[in-house]
Amino acid sequence: MVNSTEHTAKQRYIVGITGASGSIYGIRLTEVLLSLGYTVHLVISNAGWRVLKEEMDWEASSREEMLEQYFGKWSEQLVYHSFADIGATIASGSFRVKAMIIVPCSMGTLANIAGGMSANLMTRAADVVLKEERKLVIVPRETPLQAIHLENMLKLARMGVSIVPAMPAFYYRPKTLDDTVDFMVGKVLDILDIEHQLFERWGNGREKF
Repeated sequence: MVNSTEHTAKQRYIVGITGASGSIYGIRLTEVLLSLGYTVHLVISNAGWRVLKEEMDWEASSREEMLEQYFGKWSEQLVYHSFADIGATIASGSFRVKAMIIVPCSMGTLANIAGGMSANLMTRAADVVLKEERKLVIVPRETPLQAIHLENMLKLARMGVSIVPAMPAFYYRPKTLDDTVDFMVGKVLDILDIEHQLFERWGNGREKF
């Protein structure tokens, strides 16, 4: 029988949102995980809040209010951590989580993780996930990519990190922006082995050529 501590750990995910473009991916992933009954520990960098303001009209000066507006009905499952709170629960390896997803992930955050730098809660939590041999998923959002970006991704991939670039598909003929966002969120859920119905899979209802 699984004890309550182990069961709780299996229900916890860390979601990090950085200052890369594509903050909607992180917000949507958080929403889906909460709707499926998981607990989400959310970390948003200062640059991430700036991008939320630019891309989604979030009011960065009213952070708690914005989180309540978007995730209020799951308030008991959402734990928001300040980016500067290096002493938060998720900064310790003794606090067990199932996985961490950084979506979108800026090249600066990627470089810090690849270099073992833990100057803030985002990179510290990622470092903890790596050292405890838990699942780390990174959704990089940058184009074009230069050699340093690629080298950092390769370094992390060789350590077992799942690199899931924000590259939506079009075979299922998305009709809205939400469709393309859900495709990427669904790909992350696939990596986490979480069942979902966010996009139509190839081969479903299709005849052979």
